[in-house]
Amino acid sequence: MSFTSTFTRLTLGVSLALGTLGSAQAANDDVKMGFIVKKPEQAWFINEQRAATELGEEMGFEVVRLAGEDGQQVLSAIDNLNSQGAKGFVICPPDVRLGPAIMNRANQYGMKVVTVDDRFVGSDGEPIEDVPHLGMSGYKIGQQVGEAIAAEMEARGWDPQEVAALRITNYELPTAKERTDGATDALLEWGFPEDNILDAPQQNTDTSSAFSAASPVISKNGDFEHWVIYALNEESVLGGVRASEQYGLKAEDVIGVGINGSGAAFAEFSRENPTGFHGTVAVSSTMHGRQTAEDLYTWITEGEKPPANTETSGTLMTRDNWEAVREELGL
Repeated sequence: MSFTSTFTRLTLGVSLALGTLGSAQAANDDVKMGFIVKKPEQAWFINEQRAATELGEEMGFEVVRLAGEDGQQVLSAIDNLNSQGAKGFVICPPDVRLGPAIMNRANQYGMKVVTVDDRFVGSDGEPIEDVPHLGMSGYKIGQQVGEAIAAEMEARGWDPQEVAALRITNYELPTAKERTDGATDALLEWGFPEDNILDAPQQNTDTSSAFSAASPVISKNGDFEHWVIYALNEESVLGGVRASEQYGLKAEDVIGVGINGSGAAFAEFSRENPTGFHGTVAVSSTMHGRQTAEDLYTWITEGEKPPANTETSGTLMTRDNWEAVREELGL
């Protein structure tokens, strides 16, 4: 074989390789994924979807932001994504028990799925290990809430026997139970009387639902001088705080500590006068959005499946430090 023909074949091979690489890059640039959340109006989920979208703009993929407030809306969102050529989606489900149905639809379309915040459970009530998940350790975050409440009670010199704990609950949601169980255990370990813990079951996870749940409990237990309030998120704690205000409790007689670190807390901390909302255990919703989107993109383009379960931690945010914590966590 002549030098000329050998050189020609080598040149052609390099050109083909570069062409293949260019095609792969173009394919990556065309990647589209969904980001489905159960409460698109809540600041936490707004931050998550925005962070995922911004990462997509940086890395060259498209994020379609969708709402999934019930099972039917989730399935419709998946159909919508399939019609747009999406390769997968990140989802915070409206009900973790919908996991099998959601995965059945996703598998029909060959879509990859990553859950965020709330983890799918199977018919046996156990987490679906095959679906990668990123969220917070609900129990540990709850413990931080309970510890923060206990520390503030000590700082105020409150006698636990004269304090009522309003536990706004939603036991249909496993992550909610984990969080309130963690807070309860931390309070009991500190020495809080178990009989003083009063349940207020809520129908939803927002402020109005928590207000409706908390109001009759506070009304029926007017003998307590002081109140502490905890729940699965800060919106629910704020519902309890608003209920306490309606029944004439002063801000200095209430300690409410939430979970998340989002717009609802920022607005409360920005009020001219302090309220009974003492603080929130902040977790970076921005990080949750970016990390899950990046994990899904890597899975789609490189075949590298994310870890089965990744847990993040929280930082106590109060009226005194909220701006510094917000900057630190990129919220």
